[in-house]
Amino acid sequence: MTMAQRKKTKKIVLTIVMLILALIYIYPVFLMVINSVKPFGEVIMDVIALPSKIEWSNYTYVMDKMQYGKLFLNNVIITVIGIVGIIVFSSMSAYIISRKKNKYTRFAQFMITTPMLIPFQTIMITLLKVMNVVNLSGSKVGLGIQYWGFGIPMAAFIYGNFMSTIPKELDESAFIDGAGTFRTYRSIIFPLLKSVTFTVIVIDVMWIWNDFLLPLLMVNSSNETKTLVLSAYTFVGQFNTQWHYAMAAMVLAVLPSIIIFIFLQKYICQILHQTSHGLSSLLTSSFRYILPVTYLQNLRNPHHIFLTGHLFSVLLLYLP
Repeated sequence: MTMAQRKKTKKIVLTIVMLILALIYIYPVFLMVINSVKPFGEVIMDVIALPSKIEWSNYTYVMDKMQYGKLFLNNVIITVIGIVGIIVFSSMSAYIISRKKNKYTRFAQFMITTPMLIPFQTIMITLLKVMNVVNLSGSKVGLGIQYWGFGIPMAAFIYGNFMSTIPKELDESAFIDGAGTFRTYRSIIFPLLKSVTFTVIVIDVMWIWNDFLLPLLMVNSSNETKTLVLSAYTFVGQFNTQWHYAMAAMVLAVLPSIIIFIFLQKYICQILHQTSHGLSSLLTSSFRYILPVTYLQNLRNPHHIFLTGHLFSVLLLYLP
């Protein structure tokens, strides 16, 4: 077998393996979708079977019960505030750190990236108490601001990897023409970060939009501040769970972030090809979200399928 044939065979095998993995990830989501249009009795009888009749009324009931328009707006406000802060502060910090190499910027880089290593669960009680003190708990704006602290470390890391590929001669030319540091960043450097910025937007939108634990801690006390994912769990009760409505609610909750990913996924491919370390870091930091997929071994349990919908937006990032 020649070298070219071996490469072709390896590529075919890799494609088959990735296709199988993609199907494993997508299959529970397929079950979630088909069960969202079933009557309750059919969901209980057989989760895997196709619906005998499509019940679109599940979606109309869920949208009315959830007050979908209001919760959608809540998600938009929280996500936009979070994304804008993450992009602005992470790109500016990455620019300064990449251009000014000294002990102070090295210390700043250490302080910015270290939080990636700290699990959220270890600080969530302290965070809740601090947010109560500064009156940011129970507020959509406050929740959006809190995402800055969790999103900036990863975004700064991604920006920093790409920033090192931008020639410093551009900065020097701008300084010669009289531009200051901020003007250089705003007018010359930031426009060059288009692909990185779209990558950060996609990753963080899918994270913030579908996040459950932080909104549960901060904005779950009032229906005026709830998010879509929180409201979806309204249909999951301790003694009685309306699985057909729960599935429909989760589809409605994750659908906007999936649409955003489909339109912007090409930028993720671009940046991951340019920064190989970015991919390994993304996989490492997000691995805690992928681990729960082990429950897919029991796909006949509606609860497992329901939870898969919550994880689906994260898993999409790793499909071929």
